[in-house]
Amino acid sequence: MAYIGVKPTIGNFQICDAISVVNGQAAYTMQVGSVNVIPESANHMLVSLNGILQKPGSSFTVSSSTITFASNLVTGDVIDFIQILGNVLDLGIPSDATVTTAKLADDAVTLDKMASGTDGNIISYDASGNPVAVATGSAGQVLTSAGAGAPPTFADAGGDFVKITTTTISSSVSSVSVDGHFSSTYKNYQIVGTGLIFSDSYFSGASQGLKARVRQSNADKTDGQYIWTINRSITYFNGNLNDGNDGAYNSDHFKIIGRNNSGNEFTGNFYMNVYDPLGTSYRKAINWQTSSIETVDNNAGNLGFFSENGSTVYRGNTTALSGFTFFPASGNLTGGTITIYGLKQ
Repeated sequence: MAYIGVKPTIGNFQICDAISVVNGQAAYTMQVGSVNVIPESANHMLVSLNGILQKPGSSFTVSSSTITFASNLVTGDVIDFIQILGNVLDLGIPSDATVTTAKLADDAVTLDKMASGTDGNIISYDASGNPVAVATGSAGQVLTSAGAGAPPTFADAGGDFVKITTTTISSSVSSVSVDGHFSSTYKNYQIVGTGLIFSDSYFSGASQGLKARVRQSNADKTDGQYIWTINRSITYFNGNLNDGNDGAYNSDHFKIIGRNNSGNEFTGNFYMNVYDPLGTSYRKAINWQTSSIETVDNNAGNLGFFSENGSTVYRGNTTALSGFTFFPASGNLTGGTITIYGLKQ
């Protein structure tokens, strides 16, 4: 089929490097930028020898990157130029920086054609609209928007509270200390006790409930400088109600769960708010709320549910806190977890 019209101007057009004639030699290597090039065929070339265009196939042939003239060239012959046209009906290899978005079909670029990256990275765009890789986050983190003009980043999951550590009670212990988990990352903290089991604790009189002490430099403070108070509401399963309160001044501990019923086993839960434990300007204020339930009715039908809220101030000094120790008034803890959360500012 004949082509009618202006010769297409597209193609991989290349001018070969200058070639010096060697007397008595017919074959020469074609290069562009000192790199061997391979034409589509002799018919896709313009070759000028001594100012005369050569006829492909008869005046010269090509094999790979070698052009061979019909006869040996001699001293004085000049290869004026060799232009490689590419395939004007089939682009072959496009010239550098010539392929535009409009030339690509929709869905034509597959994952196999993308450059390799780092496992877990995500492609986003920077403030200039250029592609950028979002660095891989840590396990459990979520992708968080940084707003307009900045790529997203990975951040800890959750709302205002971020879990820092959990201590699991899997054997009978007389106390549990949580230490060294406060840092400048968070100013305020919440400590949550869940499913605490007091299976061998039978409380009576003043020796009741779950107690605690603050720790400084990894040691309990037992200097009698706690002031604490508890308000309590009890609902018994037989329908009886009982409200009360408890508290102490110059105590060597503060009481978190301070139930006033004696002789019953129970499980307890609490959350405790700790304000600025690393601060050194003020004495430490702490408050909490609890819920506990008796699991064995040893009190003639007075099985009940206990709800309490309380607060304390350790007034001994304004030194930073390193942690807390929790312990039952008598007996041991045999189960449950104590988890520390940091509160985002």
